[in-house]
Amino acid sequence: MRPAPVSLRDYGRLLRQNRNYRLLWAAQMVSEIGDWLYAVAIYSLLLELTGKASSVATAVVLQVLPQVFIAPVAGVVNDRFSRRRVMIFADLARAAIVVTMLLAQSRQSIWLIYLLLFGETLMWGLFEPGRTATIPNLTRGEHETAVANALGSTTWSLNFALGFFAGGLVAAAFGPATVFLLNAGSFLASAALLARMRFAEPHVGEAGSRAGDGAGFASMLEGIRYIAHDRRRLAIMLCKAGLGLLGANWVILPILGERVFPVRVGGIDPARAGMLGMSVLLGSRGLGALMGPLVAGQWAGSHRPHLRKGILVGFGAIGIGYVLLSAAPNVWLACAALVISHAGGSVVWVFSTTLLHYQTEDRFRGRVFSADFSFLTMTMAAASSVAGAAIDRGVPVRQVAMFTGLVAWLPAVLWGLFGLPLWKGESPAPDETPPPAWEEPAAPPSAR
Repeated sequence: MRPAPVSLRDYGRLLRQNRNYRLLWAAQMVSEIGDWLYAVAIYSLLLELTGKASSVATAVVLQVLPQVFIAPVAGVVNDRFSRRRVMIFADLARAAIVVTMLLAQSRQSIWLIYLLLFGETLMWGLFEPGRTATIPNLTRGEHETAVANALGSTTWSLNFALGFFAGGLVAAAFGPATVFLLNAGSFLASAALLARMRFAEPHVGEAGSRAGDGAGFASMLEGIRYIAHDRRRLAIMLCKAGLGLLGANWVILPILGERVFPVRVGGIDPARAGMLGMSVLLGSRGLGALMGPLVAGQWAGSHRPHLRKGILVGFGAIGIGYVLLSAAPNVWLACAALVISHAGGSVVWVFSTTLLHYQTEDRFRGRVFSADFSFLTMTMAAASSVAGAAIDRGVPVRQVAMFTGLVAWLPAVLWGLFGLPLWKGESPAPDETPPPAWEEPAAPPSAR
């Protein structure tokens, strides 16, 4: 019998019945809203101080590329130590970094903005693999893991939309300093919520038993061998690299908002109209990402063949959306195109993450997801850098948007020709895989 689809009722049941996941979800809510609130302030400040698209591209690179540098270490750390404690440390460090951004408010201090963005990304590189790797420790069975991944992505998308819509308003009304303080407070709230979680982390005990031969470089090599050993696992991980080609949107949308689709209401000045345009476009991106898993989850559920086919459809939708964006005559049709595109992108993210959870052992999850995010961030950094340089050299931003859509069809073709055939002849999976032994309550009742 086919696995059940993921429904809104499943989301509510998971949050009601699973205290630890509920705390993790709440921590995600507060910290991500803070992140997107302050991203608008950062991009607007850089454009105001420099007037160059490349300054935003540099900020985007510094928000993603450092994760590649820390990935090998982050993977080992998350596979050897308590992932909960690693996440708490990363949250506290990010709160301190964001507060320090209050010192960077002039053209002479742009270097400090870049340095702090680099540091914050390093901490994200510690936090996010731990959060993702923890999910199967909190859930029971493949269906609940699929529900948790869909809810996490839906939450990210909702936070993105709310954060960017509100970020432009708050920054325009109260200035960037207020936004930075709100973001720092969100990280402190996230750390407090994570500190209340109590769950078993079997990988810590396993790492301790292998302390003599699994530390440092040897542990990194062990992770590389594990990733390379299974072509299916590697193919799923490379989906994130394909999704990273969409990274040009971090430059395209702020420039479109400021120069092509400013939102002029109440006689506000051009700078604030551009900030609002930026917020509307980025918020629409979040709305699309919110809708993708809600719609596709009804069809796919935890059914592996549908998850794999959904990745192909998702990449196709990305390309269609950005081609439409390049020709949009007004801001509202541009928003509609972004909804289509990023609904597809969100489907690729959720389905590939869920398949990777199914395909990965707990003791390797930190290293696998660190590498997974590294593939994503490398292509994101390259795409955003190329987009920023092209716009500064006179290439119209609409043409850059069209090229982004066309490039997005490349991973669709590769996944269809080389990815999907890896599962040809696979026997159907059972309706619901029983929870592995390490997911059962091995910890004492006080730890649950």
